[in-house]
Amino acid sequence: MSRVFVTGMGITSAIGNTLAENHSALINGVCGINRLNDFPSKYVSEMPFGAVSLSNDALKQTLQINNDSVSRTTLLATHALEDAIRDAGLSNEELTSNHTALIGATTVGGMCLADELYRDANENYMGSPFLSSYDSASVFLFLQEHYQMTGIVDTINTACSSSANAIMFGARLIKNGLAKKALVGGADSLSKFTINGFNTLRILSSDVCMPFDENRKGLNLGEGAAFLVLENEEAVAGKKIYAEITGYHNSTDAYHPSSLSENGEGPYQSMQGALAIAGLRPDEIDLINAHGTGTENNDEVESKAMLRVFNPPPSFTSSKSNIGHTLGAAGSIEAVYSILSLINQEVYPHLHFKEAIKSTMLEPVVTYRQMPVKHVMSNSFGFGGNCTSLIFSKV
Repeated sequence: MSRVFVTGMGITSAIGNTLAENHSALINGVCGINRLNDFPSKYVSEMPFGAVSLSNDALKQTLQINNDSVSRTTLLATHALEDAIRDAGLSNEELTSNHTALIGATTVGGMCLADELYRDANENYMGSPFLSSYDSASVFLFLQEHYQMTGIVDTINTACSSSANAIMFGARLIKNGLAKKALVGGADSLSKFTINGFNTLRILSSDVCMPFDENRKGLNLGEGAAFLVLENEEAVAGKKIYAEITGYHNSTDAYHPSSLSENGEGPYQSMQGALAIAGLRPDEIDLINAHGTGTENNDEVESKAMLRVFNPPPSFTSSKSNIGHTLGAAGSIEAVYSILSLINQEVYPHLHFKEAIKSTMLEPVVTYRQMPVKHVMSNSFGFGGNCTSLIFSKV
């Protein structure tokens, strides 16, 4: 089986619209979570969010997209994917080859167009231009057509583990000889649909989120996109290589529609499985980019699972304290941040932490730190207990 390497990255988030901007913001402990203005939900006045600074008009102009029915999710995805392709130096011939796969992830998809679609339906139009952009698959069908891709294309929606699963799927395609290259990642945008929906779960915080803090109040929704370019070892000769994907595993505990089991069985199994595939001992992991949402259930359960796997756990942080929870984009954005730690041998500060959870007493890294980092684990846990852990290793 071929080894799988990361040769390109692209990202946009609440703390930057390029890889360099995100890296600088992480080093300096920038928080991109703020109040929104002029957004069509009454709840934006009650809680903060992590919004990308680029407007839809700015994205369309930059990307030269003139289709008004294209969703914000698709625009964010295209922006990040463009940068990843450029970063990896992929040619048009490589993009259109049937050996190049596109595995994307989203949870919001075109649901950010719910109001437009509802309005059109009530005006008795024969059809709506927003209908074609409404479902989750529309984002990556657009990208498939935009880049004239002929290889395997798929969309994954497993809630908050979606883009981690997209990365895992792309790596497995390469390892099993079904693709030589894979563009993998995810995108999600803030929308009235998801803000109002998450508010009904009563897990949104009225303040900036505090992952792994005893006094955490809930999560902050965010938006963004990130993509990795994966290539097999035969294709990377002479190329820039960021990292190798050495481990991955998915486990679903199916304990509850929106909560993890009390002892963290799903997270425990996903972390153990990723270690087994990578052939690593727990003490060889130098850093964990935790799922760390800031909700009561997730942080305590993830802490318990880390204590079960690692004794003691390595350094860990949650970048959701910088950008909020970007749902289907979270796994790929945090994969980029994990790889930045690898290539720069550094750990970025976990923000807003004050007091450890009493039942576990684990404390994240709260100041910028330079240290040897050879293996990073990145955790992404979704609704229904769909848990995925990825391991990235220094080359």
